[in-house]
Amino acid sequence: MSVQEIGSDPLILVNFKTYLEATGKRAVELSRKIADVGRRTGIRVGVAPQFCDLSHVAAQDDVLVFAQHVDSIEAGAFTGRILPESLKAAGVTGTLLNHSERMIRLSEIQKGIVRAREVGLLTVVCAGNTDAAAAVSLVGPDMIAIEPPELIGSGRAVSREKPDVIKNSVRRIREVNSSVKILCGAGISTGDDVYAALKLGAQGVLVASGVVKSRNPEQVVADFCEAARRSMEPSR
Repeated sequence: MSVQEIGSDPLILVNFKTYLEATGKRAVELSRKIADVGRRTGIRVGVAPQFCDLSHVAAQDDVLVFAQHVDSIEAGAFTGRILPESLKAAGVTGTLLNHSERMIRLSEIQKGIVRAREVGLLTVVCAGNTDAAAAVSLVGPDMIAIEPPELIGSGRAVSREKPDVIKNSVRRIREVNSSVKILCGAGISTGDDVYAALKLGAQGVLVASGVVKSRNPEQVVADFCEAARRSMEPSR
């Protein structure tokens, strides 16, 4: 799948991190619920489970599956590393790179993008600030996720706490890269947070604890998708 096939409509991407609420059978169950919401609302949804759960989650329909990381290695003697071909074989759509909890150098990001593209994986590269987002846009990822690390898991949404980070990042990215899909994340937990992010120029959101740790994750994703639909309506 290419980023063009995902389209310009909003994307809701849920990172499962290593939360027990999204581990093993719970990962499959949560992914199924998220996929159901996507079908009902017509909004693209995706999940990023732990590595041991990828193939089980990817066996389901109607949900995009992303790994949480990949290494820029070739096949061979690299014990403990993550081979791009292994992700593709597991049925994965793409991979995150450079999340604030798994940061890598810009040169390694670029190599990771190249290797992912060689095997047909999409890349979502995370950036913690406007300068990082602008730099990452130059190495050609399919998507960039703007996530100020100090707001991750805080419950304080970037779209409300630091709207200028989104606006300025979108502007800087578009100055050098017109095709990359721009997501944002950090602290997003309500539909209003999603709506605000999309109105600031983001084309989707990368979320985690706001969904996974919720008492009713299906309803939270439904609220996100409804907000995404509202953001697409013409202004009156």
